Amino acid sequence: MSTAGAPDPGDSARTAVVPGASDTDDSLQSLQRAASDPTLPAETRELLARAHEALLAAQAQAEAERQRYRNLFDAVPDPVSIIAEDGTVMDLNRAGMRAYRRPREEIVGKNINVLNPDLPRDHLVPVWETLNRGDTYVIEVTNMRGDGSRFPVEVHSANIAFDGRKCIVAVARDISTRREAEMRYRELMETIDKGIVVQGHDLDIHYCNGAAMRIFGIREDQRADEEMRMEHWRVVGADGRELRRDEFPAQRALDSGHVIESALLGMYHRQRRQMIWLTVTSVPQFLPGGNRPAQVTSLFSDVTELKRDSALFDRAQSLAHIGGWEWDIARDRMYLTEEAIRILGAPLPPDTLDALLACLRESDRRRLRCAVERVSTGGSGFDLELQGRRQDGQPFWIRVIGDAEPGDPGNSRITGTLQDISTDKQAEETLRIQARTDPLTGLMNRDAVLTEIAERLADPAHPQAAVLYIDLDRFKMINDVLGHNAGDELLVQAANRIRDAVDEDGMIARFGGDEFLVVCDASDEPARPERLADAILRAFAEAFRFDQDEFSITASIGIARAPEDGQRPQQLIQNADIAMYDSKHRARNGWQVFSPELAQRQQDRLQIETQLRRAVDNQEFRLVYQPQVDLRQGRIVAAEALIRWQNHQLGELRPDLFISHAETTGDIVNIGSWVLREACRQVAEWRDQGLGIVRVAVNVSYRQFVGEDLAEKVRRLLEDYQLPGSALELEFTERVLIEDAPSTLRTFAGLKALGVVLTIDDFGEGYSALNYLRRLPIHGLKLSQLFTEGVPQNRSDVAVCQAVSAIARSLGLGLVAEGVESEAQRQFLLQLGVPVGQGFLFAPGLSPDEFARRLDLPLERVSNG
Repeated sequence: MSTAGAPDPGDSARTAVVPGASDTDDSLQSLQRAASDPTLPAETRELLARAHEALLAAQAQAEAERQRYRNLFDAVPDPVSIIAEDGTVMDLNRAGMRAYRRPREEIVGKNINVLNPDLPRDHLVPVWETLNRGDTYVIEVTNMRGDGSRFPVEVHSANIAFDGRKCIVAVARDISTRREAEMRYRELMETIDKGIVVQGHDLDIHYCNGAAMRIFGIREDQRADEEMRMEHWRVVGADGRELRRDEFPAQRALDSGHVIESALLGMYHRQRRQMIWLTVTSVPQFLPGGNRPAQVTSLFSDVTELKRDSALFDRAQSLAHIGGWEWDIARDRMYLTEEAIRILGAPLPPDTLDALLACLRESDRRRLRCAVERVSTGGSGFDLELQGRRQDGQPFWIRVIGDAEPGDPGNSRITGTLQDISTDKQAEETLRIQARTDPLTGLMNRDAVLTEIAERLADPAHPQAAVLYIDLDRFKMINDVLGHNAGDELLVQAANRIRDAVDEDGMIARFGGDEFLVVCDASDEPARPERLADAILRAFAEAFRFDQDEFSITASIGIARAPEDGQRPQQLIQNADIAMYDSKHRARNGWQVFSPELAQRQQDRLQIETQLRRAVDNQEFRLVYQPQVDLRQGRIVAAEALIRWQNHQLGELRPDLFISHAETTGDIVNIGSWVLREACRQVAEWRDQGLGIVRVAVNVSYRQFVGEDLAEKVRRLLEDYQLPGSALELEFTERVLIEDAPSTLRTFAGLKALGVVLTIDDFGEGYSALNYLRRLPIHGLKLSQLFTEGVPQNRSDVAVCQAVSAIARSLGLGLVAEGVESEAQRQFLLQLGVPVGQGFLFAPGLSPDEFARRLDLPLERVSNG
């Protein structure tokens, strides 16, 4: 919004044109002639004469009113313009013409844009909206003079009726001087050596000058409002007491509306551990018409140096546990503030350097003496963390900072601070302990035990350290069946049993998962590691309990000694792990001492795993087929596909040498897919040779079952080779079944829908929950070789075989016996009602051609080869 103006106008410019003036003059002349007309009656002439006089008087009064309007209009010292609703300038006062340096005719009658070309097209809309509400519209804009120069104005607009029209009266005040004053004020604020902070009603920072930034240690790349947040600072008063927010000088000024002068304030930065002292004056500031302060300006000076030696300063520093000290080198006089004396806890205040050093432990005495002597000979200052002990026996940690007295050319005095950091050090120790502790069992964790072993191996006092590597047998199965809560409870119970068994003879740690380490010294008792291993195994003899369940968990332990089995922590632990793995592989619930031969076997296992990854791509696998024979009729009824591996480096390897590695590494998924495809291909080839459909049994790994859509994969294979589902038998271990997940049920349902025969392999070896036999579409069971090899002599094996046979018979399931190697076993199984068997009595794994040749042979010839 703008007004208009011009240079000093002439007389014509000062005289406003009066609309309708000629009509009034004609009327006066007509009245005068009529009043002098003798032909009219006297009464009429008198009436006309009075009308003439009245019209003359009205004309004179109107002229006087217009003159008063013009005098008042031109007397206003600021530019004033009258603006029509469409933005046309109707009138402009004399101050406007001077301000805009234009004659009146260049503005009046023109649009307001002539004074401000930058105004938007609809700039009058918000003006009229405000005026129609009865308010005054105020805005700051930049207007243009006749010579094109610009200047800032503050425009106040209001409603006015002008010549019967609704218009705007706009008063424009030149604020160039105010802008310049504000700029000079801001420059003054930045150059003054006192800190200045402007805060809002919530004490949020609006402005912080350069001196304040320097005093508070705020860099240019940092934000003052972030660095001045109260969580970074501790504020104390003159008496050293921590202040509440309502006691801050700025808050008191806001609350009271009065100036708070020369308040002494201490501010301690928590991270930098630095105390500064300020004298603060806080001035409340009000908005025009306001009765409460809108903001507060605080001016302050840094008086830390002035307060350093005062008792008041020492008391305030005690809140942050900081004391001061000074050493007069020439006189060997030590001065300590009260807080410094309290921190040291000495019976008498140390008055010499030696007396101060006597409060510290021996190694830190030397450090502090060397640092002080270095400063006294012109060296740099120091910042040390030192440990000592008070008279009452309590240890303490202090941070001592010292440097030569500024301005002392001879370095005759060294001054500094002494801060109690015991709380921080205790917190660090707590965090260190937490970082070294397993949260579940309370034992040392992996990082902690590695550090401890490294320290023992480096310490000549422990030349014969030993490590026991403990792994819980069957833990994963318990964890899978009963859930992670039961697994965690089991780990806690196991940790307690190991702790009781080891007692003070060793250091115990949870190394990860269900693995524990025991570190002991074998120098004074060479057999201690074996003795502790036996004690741990005895501790696991009693069954574990979880809720109403009771189950047996044993441990496999490997033992390695330093230095012969390793001189580094990782090497020693790795060798103990190798020994543990051997113990678990041979027979669980035992211990094994490491030997180079075990290391070689471990190396062989690594070599197997390395070669295994490329075996499928290198076409190193082949399948052989072991006949499944009708024990009564003597004819082959099916076959089991058995994998063989011929590696160019390792030679021929049996499945028992590499399948467990493939399970561990996950390579079993790729290998299992190859076996399924190759078995289907071979069945199709036999069919094409006219041998009919031979059902082939294939072992399916747990990883295959959970890692892919097994039913879909089998469907595609059967479709690729145009085979019925009955041509394929899939053998699962019980681990697949106990998952009891919806995906398990869906997979079994999908396989059954394809007509695939589903069998439980090695039934009875695992966690044999019988409920899945009832709920899942199982077609048959396989009686494990572990049980058939002992019949008919071993009573336990006979009992197991009888039980499994009864289960299969009662549930209507097929039953195949593995590992049939003698005629006595075959006869026993026939009497037991087992219909099908396989084993070396009939044939080992045969090549596809040899198997095809034997398909039509009777039992005697099959068994005789």
